[in-house]
Amino acid sequence: MEFTVDQIAQLLDGTVEGDGSQMINNLEKIQEGKPGSIGFLANLKYEKHLYSTHCSAIIVSKDFVPQKSYTTTLVKVTDPYSAFSKLLESYAELTKPNPLGVEEPSFFGNDSTIGEGFYRGAFSYIGKNCTIGDNVKIYPQVYIGDNVTIGNNCVFHPGVKIYSETKIGSYCEIHGGTIIGGDGFGFTPQADGTYNNVPQLGNVVLEDHISIGSNSTIDCATMGSTLIKKGVKIDNHVQIAHNVTIGENTVIAAQAGVAGSTIIGKNCVLAGKSSIVGHIELADNTTIGGNTGVMKSVIEPGTTLFGFIGFDVKAFLKSYSVFKKLPLLQDKLRELEKKQ
Repeated sequence: MEFTVDQIAQLLDGTVEGDGSQMINNLEKIQEGKPGSIGFLANLKYEKHLYSTHCSAIIVSKDFVPQKSYTTTLVKVTDPYSAFSKLLESYAELTKPNPLGVEEPSFFGNDSTIGEGFYRGAFSYIGKNCTIGDNVKIYPQVYIGDNVTIGNNCVFHPGVKIYSETKIGSYCEIHGGTIIGGDGFGFTPQADGTYNNVPQLGNVVLEDHISIGSNSTIDCATMGSTLIKKGVKIDNHVQIAHNVTIGENTVIAAQAGVAGSTIIGKNCVLAGKSSIVGHIELADNTTIGGNTGVMKSVIEPGTTLFGFIGFDVKAFLKSYSVFKKLPLLQDKLRELEKKQ
């Protein structure tokens, strides 16, 4: 599949500097490109590769001014990274497989329905009373329990497990090994040191345009719903506990964990290995840095938190009370130094 540089520039609302008639048949990194490929330059620390790249074309910012001579063709756009992402998305849409029909053996429960353009892979299981929309792709070894509702244009990669009563919107993609709707971690301690199980009677609700990476888990609610709102993107190996709410367009990186009954606002960022305790709230546009533990609510929208070292809790609380005052203590120290 080939397109001219001019056609790609038109797709990206860009302008061409160089030979727009060249044919492009592949997408490559700027430092690894070959003739016939297109790359991008968004971070100027990679600018040196522009002057030696073998890519036929490079997507750059419309404000970019080369510092040396170069041989490639430039496609100038407003945002190179977003433009290249759009190009990747278009390429993937054109080249991705589109399996249709039913592979056997597979199971389809009583009183369940599925729309047009579906695919059900071998050894997939769909329970009873399920409602599944159009153009849904269910790959091999996917399990979907009873009374599940799924919208249109969803993709469930091999080994996904969707427990009963789960509700999933349209344009959702769930990658292999992920489990949606398993029991929340609910146990009550007893006087003798044992634990009684608390039945988890709720469900999970995923709204539209949600992506979930491989081997992540989203637990069902004790009562009500664990709610993941539209546009949320979740990485691999992420744990979302029972009764959590994740706001619109929030992104969560790998190995992050959110404990039960926490409410996370919209457009938040949880970096890798971040951890959020239960029963707190994070305001909209909150950013949590990698390995950061959050132990209390964040009230102010746009807050960024970073840093956490675990040690004895009593010592930590004493240290933390001093740590918060360090800027004030520093100011006082400077005042004393001036008086000397």
